[in-house]
Amino acid sequence: MSQTALKAPVRIPTEIKRVAILFSGGPAPAANAVISTAAVSFIRNGIDVVGVQYGYSNLMNYDENGEGLKEGEDYVLLDHDILKSARTSQGILIGTARANPGKLVSSPEHLKDPERVAPLHTVYKALRSIGVDALISIGGDDTLKTANKFLLFQDSLDEGEPRIPVVHLPKTIDNDYSGIDFTFGYFTAVEILAGEIRNLLADSEANKSYFVAESMGRSAGWLAYGAAIAGEASLVISVEDITGPLETSEEITDPETGTTTHRRVMDMDAVVERIVASMRVRKEAEGKEYGVIVLAEGLAEYLSYSHLEGIPRDEHGHIAIAQLNLARFFSERIMAEYKKQTGDDKKVTGLQLGYESRCAKPQAFDVMLGSQLGVGAFLALVEEKLNGVMVSVSGQLDLNFVPFEELVDPATLVTVVRFIKPDSDFHRLARFLETYVND
Repeated sequence: MSQTALKAPVRIPTEIKRVAILFSGGPAPAANAVISTAAVSFIRNGIDVVGVQYGYSNLMNYDENGEGLKEGEDYVLLDHDILKSARTSQGILIGTARANPGKLVSSPEHLKDPERVAPLHTVYKALRSIGVDALISIGGDDTLKTANKFLLFQDSLDEGEPRIPVVHLPKTIDNDYSGIDFTFGYFTAVEILAGEIRNLLADSEANKSYFVAESMGRSAGWLAYGAAIAGEASLVISVEDITGPLETSEEITDPETGTTTHRRVMDMDAVVERIVASMRVRKEAEGKEYGVIVLAEGLAEYLSYSHLEGIPRDEHGHIAIAQLNLARFFSERIMAEYKKQTGDDKKVTGLQLGYESRCAKPQAFDVMLGSQLGVGAFLALVEEKLNGVMVSVSGQLDLNFVPFEELVDPATLVTVVRFIKPDSDFHRLARFLETYVND
């Protein structure tokens, strides 16, 4: 019996010979689904794939007069053996870091300054030194900003120097990305945190006590709201809720210029009173003397300046929220206010949640979403021959490509955060499920 001859797969013609994949910022479940499906797509098209180790950190340390980048230390050549069974695995195959080569660039004018763009130029030379023709950037909104700055920087290169096309894949368990409905890892993170909240709820019921669970979510409340809904929390408060009676303002005077500005902040007393009101109604109307209050960590940015003095900031200018411990900060004030209003003592324990979710085993939806984004990077660069786009999905995981200029403010080079819309059905869902308080 004759056997049918196997034919080599048809490859899409492309000038790209070697692509680099880089992951930056905090981890997220299904990271390896994104990395592996993107890599396999290129490998099957005869394109070498370089996995850049630990974000931009090694690229920024590149010394063109030194030993150069080292394979196995600064980068790794990805192949089918390395990628075997990686799609559903935990962690990040190529590691991550928060190094920021665009830190000194905060306006289009800065792109003309050789000193400010020097780190971006170093990254460019490092990638070219190992023959990279295209870059896949995976990360959050800060990483998107960096990808855009790297793209714009290349406009200043000499005419003879090759350009490195850039495609970005959105990543954040915070789910606060413009241009895409849900980011990979979000649903897994929600499930992990919801499980923690359900455990705390059982503990609080057994002890007639309360927990304040501080959820990750620096800029928006998607993670806090999702975890609170799925975890049956008693109340959730995020940055979107700091409006009306829960907000105020403070004056800040610049010690050097003497200029006074007004800053929108959280009315701490009003927020604490709102939480205690919920606790009292749960007891008096429903007979529940326990519960879990979920707070989004991004509320820390709305504290008065006096509470933020001395708190360090990261490479992207964000305060180190983990060092502030917002949950403990609130729990002490809630206990005092509850005692003031009722005359009774109530134990309230503050806990920070989030790190345990970032490298959790990914759920099926996050694996599917991540895989589609990875394939989308290949299609964008090779099939569509695009540059400066973010891969997105909608509907039935339909791919679409969003230009950077639609996601980044051209004047400030800052990305636009996607908040939960006040009074949207998702926002109202959490309010429906909470103990009703007549404000």
